[in-house]
Amino acid sequence: MYGWIWRHLPGNAWVRALISLVLVFAVVYVLFQYVFPWAEPLLPFNDVTVDGQ
Repeated sequence: MYGWIWRHLPGNAWVRALISLVLVFAVVYVLFQYVFPWAEPLLPFNDVTVDGQ
């Protein structure tokens, strides 16, 4: 998959590396801004089972 992406990016190796970094940052941004907030109520992180004895 990564090889396919690399082959389809335009430019030489430096331009491809820069575009790859921009793509990675864009994916991380979308995950933190949209996907994780949407999924957070669905995850059981606040369901504790320890009694306060």
